[in-house]
Amino acid sequence: MQVSRKYLVAAVTGVLLSASAVTGAQAADPASATASATAQAPRYQPEMVAALAETLGSSEQAAVDRFDHEAAQQRELADVNKQGIKTDGAFFTKAGTLTVNAPDARSAARVEDAGLTARVPEHGKSALDLIKSELDAKAAEQAPAGVSSWSVDLAADTVTVEVSNDSGAAARSFIKAASKHGDAVRVIRGQERLETQAVVPPGSRMTFNGYICSVGFGARDAAGKQYLVTAGHCIEDLPDLAYNNVKFAKGTNSRFAVGTRSVDMGIAAVDAEDSIGTQVTTHGQAGNVAVRGGTRAAQGAAMCKSGQTTGWTCGTVGSYNVTVTYTDANGGPDTVVTGLGSSTVCTEGGDSGGAYIAGNQAQGMTSGGPIGQNCTGVNGRGSSYFQPLTDALSYYGLTLNTN
Repeated sequence: MQVSRKYLVAAVTGVLLSASAVTGAQAADPASATASATAQAPRYQPEMVAALAETLGSSEQAAVDRFDHEAAQQRELADVNKQGIKTDGAFFTKAGTLTVNAPDARSAARVEDAGLTARVPEHGKSALDLIKSELDAKAAEQAPAGVSSWSVDLAADTVTVEVSNDSGAAARSFIKAASKHGDAVRVIRGQERLETQAVVPPGSRMTFNGYICSVGFGARDAAGKQYLVTAGHCIEDLPDLAYNNVKFAKGTNSRFAVGTRSVDMGIAAVDAEDSIGTQVTTHGQAGNVAVRGGTRAAQGAAMCKSGQTTGWTCGTVGSYNVTVTYTDANGGPDTVVTGLGSSTVCTEGGDSGGAYIAGNQAQGMTSGGPIGQNCTGVNGRGSSYFQPLTDALSYYGLTLNTN
């Protein structure tokens, strides 16, 4: 394994939505059995409720009401789309109100008649996505070292370009191309460089070739064959994966490659005698969280993640379809990664592969974050990028295993 690749795949995190990789005699998940036996299990994991209450400065009941309200609004939006009413993206405000973009006043009125808040934006998701695609194509020609990320921010109605260093020719050229779109693009300077979050601590849940990562989500194909869904940079070399020093899976596909335009998703075939749990660990903080589904949360929704280094941390969903430039601290080439989600959830090196959950809906796996970021507690300020689970399941033709 090359030096630059060692750093990128050297490690990852604890599992949130995958709870545990179970091998051999550990095939039965006691926590899962307990949850199944509990008829009145809470809808949301208590630590997540407590974290949101602290963030909002409210009671825990108000936090539960917030989760319920967000879920109800997303169901209403799904009904609106089924009716054929035209929409152009949606996002949650800080107050928890789902705002739906509409292409015209008539569509906006129909959305509001359905009980949701609507607006007709100056640009909208479709137009901003085209600008974002144009910037992706430019980055595919040459990685814009110094440009940390670029993404569609629906709430701000812009493509937001974050820059850590604009002194290089590639960065200047990229910013110039972005700025041609006027107020549809917002350039923010003074941001941090990004990296895939890798470290080599001893004794991780999932080991390979002397390095470690975390178990992600369990899923199955049409024939029922079981797979582990994880961050692609964890299994770039398609290694054998071990749990407690016993092999339980083999990497089969990864879309991540250092120095090229990449997507940070990958899968591993799980051995016939093993399985992936369907309860998310909170690293001893407050039991486990059952995975009930994988519905994607809208921008602004409350979300938490579990990771080996930082444990249980919470924040909100940022943007989707984010493109970032990852810097290899070992001197390897920059890597442009597309298709990520952003969040205000704090992560550190060693959290790659960690799982994100919103309510009881699986969201994705940690991809990377700012170099040298330090997290302090459940609601420590920070940011991170994750590979959306729905995209990985769709690409590989898999169905999420749920509790």
